[in-house]
Amino acid sequence: MKHLLFAALLLGILPGTTGVAQAQTKKVTLPNGWSLTPAGKQLPLGDLPLNVVVSPDKKLLAVTNNGQSVQSIQLIDAVNDKVLHSVEIPKSWYGLHFSADGKKLYASGGNDNRIVQYNIVNKQLQLTDSFLLGKKWPNKISPAGFDLDEAKNLMYVVTKENDALYIVDLATKKMEQFPLGAKAYTCLLSPDRKKLYISLWGADRLLIWDTQTKTEISRVAVGDNPNELLLTKDGHYLYVANANDNSVAVIKTATTAIVEVLNTALYPNAPNGSTTNGMALNETETTLYVANADNNCMAVFDVEEKGESRSKGFIPTGWYPTSVKVVGRKIFVSNGKGVTSLANPYGPNPAVRKQAVTYQAGDAKKPQEVQYIGGLFKGTLSIIPEPDAQQLKVLAKQVYDNTPYTKLKELMAAGEPGNPIPMKVGDASPIKHVFYIIKENRTYDQVLGDLPQGNGDTSLVLFGRKITPNQHALAEQFVLLDNFYVDAEVSADGHNWSTAAYANDYTEKNWPTSYGGRGGTYDFEGQKNIAHPRGGFIWDHCLRAGISYRTYGEFADDGQPNIPALVGRVCANFTSWDESVRDTTRFYQWRHDFDSLVAANALPQLNTLRFINDHTEGLRVGRPTPFAHVADNDYAVGLFIEYLSKSPVWEKSVVFILEDDAQNGPDHVDAHRSTAYVVGPHVKRSYVDHTMYSTSSMLRTIELILGLPPMSQYDAAAMPMWRCFTPQANTTAFTAIAPNVDLNEKNEKVNALSKLSETFDFSKEDMAPDVAFSEVIWKAVKGEHSVMPAPRRSAFVWSDEEEEEKEKEEANVKQPLPAKASGKTKR
Repeated sequence: MKHLLFAALLLGILPGTTGVAQAQTKKVTLPNGWSLTPAGKQLPLGDLPLNVVVSPDKKLLAVTNNGQSVQSIQLIDAVNDKVLHSVEIPKSWYGLHFSADGKKLYASGGNDNRIVQYNIVNKQLQLTDSFLLGKKWPNKISPAGFDLDEAKNLMYVVTKENDALYIVDLATKKMEQFPLGAKAYTCLLSPDRKKLYISLWGADRLLIWDTQTKTEISRVAVGDNPNELLLTKDGHYLYVANANDNSVAVIKTATTAIVEVLNTALYPNAPNGSTTNGMALNETETTLYVANADNNCMAVFDVEEKGESRSKGFIPTGWYPTSVKVVGRKIFVSNGKGVTSLANPYGPNPAVRKQAVTYQAGDAKKPQEVQYIGGLFKGTLSIIPEPDAQQLKVLAKQVYDNTPYTKLKELMAAGEPGNPIPMKVGDASPIKHVFYIIKENRTYDQVLGDLPQGNGDTSLVLFGRKITPNQHALAEQFVLLDNFYVDAEVSADGHNWSTAAYANDYTEKNWPTSYGGRGGTYDFEGQKNIAHPRGGFIWDHCLRAGISYRTYGEFADDGQPNIPALVGRVCANFTSWDESVRDTTRFYQWRHDFDSLVAANALPQLNTLRFINDHTEGLRVGRPTPFAHVADNDYAVGLFIEYLSKSPVWEKSVVFILEDDAQNGPDHVDAHRSTAYVVGPHVKRSYVDHTMYSTSSMLRTIELILGLPPMSQYDAAAMPMWRCFTPQANTTAFTAIAPNVDLNEKNEKVNALSKLSETFDFSKEDMAPDVAFSEVIWKAVKGEHSVMPAPRRSAFVWSDEEEEEKEKEEANVKQPLPAKASGKTKR
């Protein structure tokens, strides 16, 4: 598929967005295939805005930006729609609250374990005080949401690390602590201040606390991963957003009964993937606006008659909306990842790089700072006039047009009759054994950018044919994929996307903290239930469907399963994350287990493996060089394919290989573009496939082979990789290519880069600071004085002709008419 690259720097207000709640006319298609046409006008914010609050006089807004790069608090003029002031904060997360007189602003200090107080003077934020809950990280507290009872000088704070409620005396700073038993997201006082409502993010419960007796009243089961809370002014009804359920629970506070559950997804009974979070009521409290973070839209409900609410439609937003507020007739929406993927003028452009080198050598001007993918997203504030019924119809249609997911696609996928990849879930495939290999963190240009038949930039190649001869041979002998994108930004969400086609709100909202060096633990590979998608990972789905499976290192640390579904299905002798162990050693560990299973006629249908050493260890003295690590990884892949291709199960097997993310380097198309390989007898030979695929595409293809329905809205929507396959099997074996570099080669030179590498933590993936780590790898390959280009992020603007082409491609899937926007399910 051909693309037009759209590189947009957001300088202020997008064109064509004044006066009415209309959508942006340019459709920006993201690397995952979903599109954006945000309504209203856009105001630039900081990195990952998670929360917006309104001052009591409704003249000001405050925003907390909680991303990987600079964290900040912004003060915004809600009348004139402009940023008044912005202050950096060392650590922060979600919690934000104005004082009753509007003269103070309180913000969560994240893993500094404090609440920060700002005075608002002449519309400027002045840091004046803080309330310490305990010592800083690694002391685990991490305040999240909080609320104030200023009549009693009390602050109620809930936490997400030590799962507690703190009651802080604002005058004396003395505090009491009470255990909650689960991670909390936020809390909200009733109008009479007698009750405190707490969303237990990690327990799927609403906790109701008696503020007078300081005891728990009850816990109400509300849904999966409850996050934001919203009370009506009279306190009679409470709305609870459930991120993993695509839902909002409506609770009658007098009885704590759930009177109805609002389905916020675009279709009834949709799998997880909407990620329901922010909520707001209009001025008359008759309309509810709900942010669907991963659907890039708001669901709109008429809630005038509780228990009989009805859908009014949808409004398109920017990328990953996180918070919604209504002031008068204006809707304010914070878009966590902005409104487009941004290209960078200091990206992979040889002329620009030379200019940057000149700046550095002449000391006249510093080169552009390297932009790391984890902090490259810059949020926006959508400012949308409340639409009338007619405008809402137009906006709702736009949301459906932006969304490739439909209910029919859950059962029927694009393809062709007779192809080894079935079009209908449950239909037979000649392929009986799937091998799924997950590697670490490379872009397409870094590895395959030297292949002339693909869309590569040779100047960005770090580990080309000499270092990765086997992967080059696989791309040439089987299928070259030069338009493949990972769904994730980093390994934390990457291993979730790679095994579940989704990363939930806990994962997406927490990894930027630890990746920004602000504390937090890496617990995103099955270690915590709160990070699990509803329905679990691919192994959970196999278990329910009666499909056999086994894992080698993936979601299995030290030979032990990280999730219940993997108990008894882990190769205990396979080494997971340990870069002192070669990937070629991992190959032999797998081979021993494979031979035993084949001999016993017990080879599972799904086999998931990790080969990790393309991650490298930088220039740590005494450790393998980046070339040796990547060459080892490449040779392990070659040995694996050769051995499998000479085995008795080869004719009925297929191998899928991808990187969990592409964070460790530049790419001239997009920082999400990565290498992927498909290998097997039913895979086409010497074929170049330019189709736009994603991590979810690969998972959907695996699911169709195994007879599994999609796990999320994203694999349901993704294009299966059927174009890579042919009905005619070619069982010719693959021959591995011996390394061209010495796998025993060690880093020996002691310099600034090696000393920097010594400070990196390689005990787990992505523990090293990625910008610095990537630069070390670049300089190791390109030369100590070379300047690493920034990753380029792009968005794809689809022309009318390309839309027609897309429709033709999916002609085998009959598209239903849009269902009634959002429904409800009574409990």
